Amino acid sequence: METGDPLVSADWLLDNIEAPDLRIVDATWFAPFTNPPETGRQAWMRGHIPKAVHFDIDDIADTSTHLPHMLPDAVKFSSRVRRLGLGDGNRIVIYDQNNFFAGARAWWMFRVMGHDDIKVLDGGLNAWVEAGGALDDLPPVTGERHFTPRVRTDLVMDAKALENLVGAAKTTIIDARPDGRFFGRDPEPRPGLPSGHIPGSINLPGSQLITGTGRMKSAAELKMLFKDPAAPTVTTCGSGITAAITALALARLGNFDVAVYDGSWTDWASDPARPIATSVS
Repeated sequence: METGDPLVSADWLLDNIEAPDLRIVDATWFAPFTNPPETGRQAWMRGHIPKAVHFDIDDIADTSTHLPHMLPDAVKFSSRVRRLGLGDGNRIVIYDQNNFFAGARAWWMFRVMGHDDIKVLDGGLNAWVEAGGALDDLPPVTGERHFTPRVRTDLVMDAKALENLVGAAKTTIIDARPDGRFFGRDPEPRPGLPSGHIPGSINLPGSQLITGTGRMKSAAELKMLFKDPAAPTVTTCGSGITAAITALALARLGNFDVAVYDGSWTDWASDPARPIATSVS
């Protein structure tokens, strides 16, 4: 059973970076619709924490679907992370360069595949630099390491299962998109998708979980944002990235069993037969 804080500080990483069983992962990714000046991999190449490998959620993904960066099967995931030198017996610290986006997603993916000795660097690369950490622009030398998947299907939600939960009081559905998209006032960034939300879901934008310095809010601050942090919960967003930040926040409050709706609104709203709400239920 997972316990404790799922985040570590930059100071902790500075003190432990030379531990032989520790592996560091840079999961930086930028949404294409934001027109970023570089890719996540280019950002990693420009400067990363020493020994950090790059985890690309578009590469370590199920590419057989039209939906973006969907969770791959256990065989593909194992193959990709094994090449990165990540596997059994490793403690893993994940970070990114833009406010847990998509460091939290990578954290969730590893946990789905059964690797729970994993933490997220609070504040990401900026926190590391502010703490006096050095940067490297050379790829680390890694050797393959065996990764044994033990898939946790309870951490993954799909549309069919979620349809059965709509209207049921037992499970909380939290949507992490901005409220304008949730209530149908603002358009979705992906062309052709209507805005709105899954009936019965509640809105808690992911930006409310993060401080102005890019750290996650304290447990005390987070507790004030969730009605019942221990309740069975499914998180959703635009495509399953910000939803993982919500899952990370709830893990900080002790709930490590939150399921993320993989595909999220991009999946739900692509089927015109599924109900869409634009007001509070």
